[in-house]
Amino acid sequence: MNDAALLKAIIENAIDGIITISTRGLIESINPSACRLFGYSPEEVIGRNISMLMPSPDRERHDGYIERYQQTGERRIIGIGREVSGLRKDGSRFPFRLAVSEVNYSDRMIYCGFINDLTREKEAEERIRNHAAQLEELVEERTLSLRKTVRALQEAKEEVSISLEKEKELNQLKSRFVSMASHEFRTPLSSVQLSASLIEKYAAQEDSKNISKHVNKIKNAVGNLTAILNDFLSLEKLEAGRVEPTFTRFDIVKLSEEITEEMQLITKQNQNIIYEHTGLTSTVSLDQNLLKNCIINLIANAIKYSGENTFIEFNTEITNDKYIITVKDNGIGIPSADQKHLFQAFFRAHNTGSIPGTGLGLNIVKRYAGLMNGKVDFESTINKGTKFTISFVKDEKTNHSNN
Repeated sequence: MNDAALLKAIIENAIDGIITISTRGLIESINPSACRLFGYSPEEVIGRNISMLMPSPDRERHDGYIERYQQTGERRIIGIGREVSGLRKDGSRFPFRLAVSEVNYSDRMIYCGFINDLTREKEAEERIRNHAAQLEELVEERTLSLRKTVRALQEAKEEVSISLEKEKELNQLKSRFVSMASHEFRTPLSSVQLSASLIEKYAAQEDSKNISKHVNKIKNAVGNLTAILNDFLSLEKLEAGRVEPTFTRFDIVKLSEEITEEMQLITKQNQNIIYEHTGLTSTVSLDQNLLKNCIINLIANAIKYSGENTFIEFNTEITNDKYIITVKDNGIGIPSADQKHLFQAFFRAHNTGSIPGTGLGLNIVKRYAGLMNGKVDFESTINKGTKFTISFVKDEKTNHSNN
């Protein structure tokens, strides 16, 4: 097969449409794919101006564009390519990607256009946008309903707490409150989480920025509600005396690196968690699950109460007689008047404003640390940040028994 025959076969069987025009904008050739896209036969278009395949206002502007390009060399499509609309014979429009190149042929210049139909891609994007909008509306409705439920439950708890005189009665009410909250939250949270996973899958295929934005909204809403639920469940177990530490030996550096990677995913824009370890060894003897909960609580608070473009310092240290964990931020700080109440259940500092939270996190951290024979200290200055330190005295007997 000679070169001319091979080239003709390639053009005739190309999936994309191929059209050549003269410098006057007249169609000189059109391949079968382009004919199918526009709904014309070759005889209906060859010799006519290419603008017949364009909707207004491109139809009226095309000849002027060619003339301007020939005079000035200013490129808008030639050698660049862009998305445009085509006009079919039946008057309907369709989107396509157009790439145009210059070709010197038989001592004259012609323009060759390559047409990639984007109809299916655009339809798929529209379906996903509609689906995302529906999911976002559903999430907003459910989030509003859940927030109303939380507010109603919190108000009910506060009203009942005032009338209670005995700690036992208060704990019983807290347990009932937790059970009800768990029942109300779990089903919608599971539904929203599934929706987020599905839309993220579709978004990855279409590479849509809007879908990613909606997915982040869904995930943030689920994360906030899940954190509230987890705090309530942890409090219930502590109040019921059902939390017993299980001391095991594990690598605290490995655990801390995993936590850092996990928490970095939920940081604000340009927030960075910097982790460092000090000590010749990295093995500790503590309850790994309780310690992980404590660290996550402290880092989550640092993220929440610090601004964008900030660093969160997370350090672990093993000395001759202690295990030490510190989390330091540069956030809003804790007012001096509030610091003495900081570890009380349901207490929140007066400068937290509209930042979401239950007021249970630090209470849980202190109680978990206490179950492992540890203590929690902090230093804080308004608008200059807060540093929390959890320290555990090494128990040589425990360490020895777990070797």
